[in-house]
Amino acid sequence: MSFVDSLIAQVLELEVKLHHAYARLACRTDVEALHDLRIGLRKLRSLLRPMRRLEPARELDAAAADVGRLTTPVRDLEVLIVELERQGFHDQAERRKHLLESRYAIIETSATVQRFMKVLDGWPARMRAAERDGDLERLGERVEIRLRRQLQRLREALADPEYDRHALRLLVKRMRYVHEAYPKLSPISRDAFHALKAVQSALGDWHDHFQWCLKADQETDLLVLKDRWEIAGAAELKAAEVELSILAEHLLDTAPMQAPGA
Repeated sequence: MSFVDSLIAQVLELEVKLHHAYARLACRTDVEALHDLRIGLRKLRSLLRPMRRLEPARELDAAAADVGRLTTPVRDLEVLIVELERQGFHDQAERRKHLLESRYAIIETSATVQRFMKVLDGWPARMRAAERDGDLERLGERVEIRLRRQLQRLREALADPEYDRHALRLLVKRMRYVHEAYPKLSPISRDAFHALKAVQSALGDWHDHFQWCLKADQETDLLVLKDRWEIAGAAELKAAEVELSILAEHLLDTAPMQAPGA
């Protein structure tokens, strides 16, 4: 199977999963529907990002990003409700469950989602047209170069102790997910991949608590939790710094990017 064939097959598989998750969300069949929809979006965008110079990839990535922006606050609300219930603050959780239902309804009828599904449905044909026009020549090599550049950006960020940890979290996430999208083209080792996952988990926990503290400043019924969230977040950031050092060591073992023709 050619690189383009494999790519289109993966997108078609994701399309089925995205439609399934969206249908589950519309019917409220289970609490994981939105999460699964966002996982599908994430996997799709990880495939598309290294080739966004191509118009079909750029258009679909932009449409997927719009759905991501629409659903991020709703997913954040889901996670907050789980945290409130875990901490035993059931009244606060219950109030937000009513809000969550209204947010689901917005997603269910969203023109943004419908536009994304339409672009997704037409994407394989657009890629085949680009292939016939010769726009996809050596696409695998071009993707591999983009992955190495992405790794270089991550290396540089890890080497800078002043680099914003929120921005670094996003670089780590993207490197991890693009490795999963293109494991045969990825420049990172298995050990580095496991280190990426550890960093993402640690920074993700810290980020959650950071966001909840900001929300507590705006929603007074959460203030009772702010102190414990701040303490937990500080501990998680400290743990994340250790994992970041380990990741930096693993990435030193990967070959630096060479200029074309080198």
